[in-house]
Amino acid sequence: MITKRIIPCLDVKDGRVVKGVNFQGLSDVNSPVELAEYYTKNGADEMVFYDITASAEGRKLFTEVLTEVASKVFIPLTVGGGINSLEDFDRVLKCGADKVSVNSGAIRNPELIRQAAEKYGNQCVVLSVDAARVDGTYRVFAKGGRENTGMDAVEWIREGVERGAGEVVLNSIDTDGVKQGFDLPMLKAVCEVVDVPVIASGGAGCIQDFVTLFQEIPTVSAGLAASIFHFGEVAIPDLKKELKKNDISVRL
Repeated sequence: MITKRIIPCLDVKDGRVVKGVNFQGLSDVNSPVELAEYYTKNGADEMVFYDITASAEGRKLFTEVLTEVASKVFIPLTVGGGINSLEDFDRVLKCGADKVSVNSGAIRNPELIRQAAEKYGNQCVVLSVDAARVDGTYRVFAKGGRENTGMDAVEWIREGVERGAGEVVLNSIDTDGVKQGFDLPMLKAVCEVVDVPVIASGGAGCIQDFVTLFQEIPTVSAGLAASIFHFGEVAIPDLKKELKKNDISVRL
């Protein structure tokens, strides 16, 4: 049985980890370097690093902080934010990333997914999608959740995987930071149309939310969360023990 992954997410702004609710009201949390070191030693399977304002500010990802974080991480590291070209992929991978997450850059230029997959391999290309309900449908939002593209989220994810994305991170804006559980209906809709690993992001508030996620949608590959890990509300070793108790395969 394939083990489920638990992934803490570092949302980085101006060199600091921040967290908000529904992508709004960001508040300072901690140093990304300190958190990266902590999670590496405390049971995280992978880590995600997002420079969350790079696209909105029209700049490249801050590589100085990333390089320092990567030097402390001995688990797979996915990095995103301001990825708009193959040069950006190359720069981030050289800083120590294992996978590169593309979001707004792929919306502007879907061909980037195929180009990156051909050059670096599908396993290096992660399609990150920020989605929310608009008039009863799932829509894709760009620039850190600020801009409604009008694109159908499920169709866009299907297209991204067809173009070569080897993994999908689905960020539900509706449940982000609310701590009432993952967005199961949205996740089910996506898992039904792709056959690559899907990472659930947005909404985790307690250990039971992860148990419910993996029991309700067995095809989901991983659960990603931020604030409940950052603020010590859930310890990853405790979470994994509970998942194991519920016959969910994890790496202890």
